Amino acid sequence: MEQVYKVDKKSDINIKPLKSRFYSWLLVLGLALGGYIFWQQTKPKAATSPVADAPAVPVTAALVAKQDMPVYLTGLGTVQASQSVVLKARVDGQINTIAFKEGALVKEGDIIAQIDPRLFQSQLEQAQAQKLKNEALLTNAKADLARSSSLLKNEFASRQSVDAQKSLVAQYSAAVQSDQAQISYQQTQLGYATIRSPINGITGTRQIDVGNIVRASDTNGIVVVTQIEPISVLATVPQDALDSIRTAMKSDDLKLLAYGRTDTTPRAEGKLLLIDNQINAATGSLNLKGTFENTDHALWPGQFVNIKLLLKTEKNALVIPAASIQRGQNGPYVYVVKSDETVEVRSISSSHAVDSLAVIEKGLQEGETVVTEGQYRLKPGVKVKAQTAKTALNNINFTDKK
Repeated sequence: MEQVYKVDKKSDINIKPLKSRFYSWLLVLGLALGGYIFWQQTKPKAATSPVADAPAVPVTAALVAKQDMPVYLTGLGTVQASQSVVLKARVDGQINTIAFKEGALVKEGDIIAQIDPRLFQSQLEQAQAQKLKNEALLTNAKADLARSSSLLKNEFASRQSVDAQKSLVAQYSAAVQSDQAQISYQQTQLGYATIRSPINGITGTRQIDVGNIVRASDTNGIVVVTQIEPISVLATVPQDALDSIRTAMKSDDLKLLAYGRTDTTPRAEGKLLLIDNQINAATGSLNLKGTFENTDHALWPGQFVNIKLLLKTEKNALVIPAASIQRGQNGPYVYVVKSDETVEVRSISSSHAVDSLAVIEKGLQEGETVVTEGQYRLKPGVKVKAQTAKTALNNINFTDKK
């Protein structure tokens, strides 16, 4: 006998949503587990302190020290001869002698050239002879005047004749004075025939040879004599430095150092002579003039030089090698070596630098160690092996130390 089963439709409807939820949760759990595994495989591994494990970086370091430091004002300058003279003929004539060597040192009064003096000598002798003649006439006129005056007392001569004799004496006296003036003139002309150096200096290129005719009206000279002992330097500095220079000049003569365009040591040492009496309005600059003994001829007229004017010397200034200073977005900084032989970055403030040293205003203390070479391999916390710089700061000598 066939059995008939009844199906509960309500129960079948309730089973289907349960199965759907189960598979959904199972899918979510699978995705979460897969994501967690992927994250574990791809996340960056924790650093294992590379600073501690990495080998020490070799660097060169130096101590922060205190010492006296100069404060310089720098500028550009041009060397200028103290005096320069173009020697020319002052009389017409033929050059008989050239008595100098080109480029040689000459002293004041040394003969440079000789013009044929015979014409001037003869004119001088003629003037001297004329004076002798007029002196003889004057002597005779004075004797006649004495006789006439004696006769006038006894009324054997007229007043008119005596006055005429006085006039004649006066004429001959004037003639003698004129002759003396002519003699002085001819002596001067004869002296001009010998051309002498009016200054101590060095000769330039000879402009004329023996045998040539020279005239006083010639525009070209015989030679140029230039004085280079002492010598001057004209320098240009910013106008803002005027107050500092004037203040420094009140206490002492200011030392001036001259350097060649590529020199690191001064060629000559002199002193500031004067400040120009006006500022160049077009460039906003101030002209200075210094003087140098220049006995070794280290400076030459027309030469361009760099100048340093010593304004003052800072006592016990905090200094470090300038090579240790780095530049960043936040300004200058240095790498400081700590006691555990690691480095840290330290921001600093520097007022000025002199040669290879920089003066520090804040950020460092005396006795600390800064890295001077090898900074490109460093970052904060890196361990270093520091080698002391060969030259200690206190062993550096300055020409301006007092």
